[in-house]
Amino acid sequence: MKNDLRPARLSPRDVLRVGAVGLRARRARVVLSALGIAIGIATMVAVVGLSESSRADLMARLDRLGTNLLTAEAGKDAMGQEIKLPRNAVAMVERIGPVQHATASADIDARIRRSDVVPEERTAGVTAQAVRADLLSALGGEVDRGTWLTPAGERLPTTVLGAVAAQRLGVTRTGETIMMNDTRVAVVGILQPLELVPNLDRVAMVGFPAAERYFGFDGHPTTVFERSTDASVADVRAILARTISPGDEMGIKVSRPSDALAAKAATDEGLTTLMLGLGAVALLVGGVGVANTMVISVLERRQEIGLRRSLGATRGAIRLQFLTESLLLSALGGATGALLGAATTYGFASFQGWTAVVPPWSLAGGLAATLLIGVVAGLYPAIRASRLHPTVALNAT
Repeated sequence: MKNDLRPARLSPRDVLRVGAVGLRARRARVVLSALGIAIGIATMVAVVGLSESSRADLMARLDRLGTNLLTAEAGKDAMGQEIKLPRNAVAMVERIGPVQHATASADIDARIRRSDVVPEERTAGVTAQAVRADLLSALGGEVDRGTWLTPAGERLPTTVLGAVAAQRLGVTRTGETIMMNDTRVAVVGILQPLELVPNLDRVAMVGFPAAERYFGFDGHPTTVFERSTDASVADVRAILARTISPGDEMGIKVSRPSDALAAKAATDEGLTTLMLGLGAVALLVGGVGVANTMVISVLERRQEIGLRRSLGATRGAIRLQFLTESLLLSALGGATGALLGAATTYGFASFQGWTAVVPPWSLAGGLAATLLIGVVAGLYPAIRASRLHPTVALNAT
């Protein structure tokens, strides 16, 4: 009876053990090769995680601030003349059905100084505006120190400073006074930064009645703010200018402050794409390092390959050994990089006060990329090792 001789097949466990032998024997080289993969994966995971965390924080802020705020500002007419909004502009806007809240502010001619000993031309980059008492609630702002303008306070020489204005004037607490023209005005409040209307951060605000009494304000607003239902923002935006200034609507600039934050999210997305490209380059460099390590490993281990071939190892078994070694090396770098990227994301997000977001697809995609690189980087060395003739390999010095 004729016996059929068949080559022995390695079990998956044996394949992993044989593939790990070469890595354990050259630990320093393995660490350096895996480091290139780890840097690439860590960069990609961290970029995606930080971008998603930043965007999630931005979207949360948008939800908190609301996207239904519109502003209408006075511009210039066809002749280049400054347009004045009507004194009853707020009442006109409130007559639009979906409008829930309308208010206004106005620029006033007042030079602001820290005290009367400061020259009038040194205004510290702070401007003055007259505001209605309901402005803060309409903008969703908050007072950091002190109070907002009260119905009584808006008639008196009192002011509320924006966050930047207070810093520039050196005002750190309420009860201090500043000079507006030649009038000494008491600071009753300092606001937290207004994200939707950041230009108000650099403003000293007084009530409409006080502005008319002390600073010659004529009562015409410069900017009208309104909030409507979310579903009707586009419709209100279409008619807001002509409602405020019939016949001169082309000179009214209507904007949506939340669009700036949405544009920032789009900008972050573009930056993320760029950074992912840089991560891919780092990953490619890591793949080249793995390929180089595997080629050198084949050259150094020719006698080992010849001995295994002479003992009956097939070409397929040799290919599988070195391919497994390459996959293990890449997987080591990929797993390390994924952990580093996730840790970086959580650490930086916590520092910024964001909710950390690491999309599972970024981790899975990173590990899949490393395995692909392992296959590509190890394929040529594995084929080269399998083609070595046993006699030639054993005689190699």
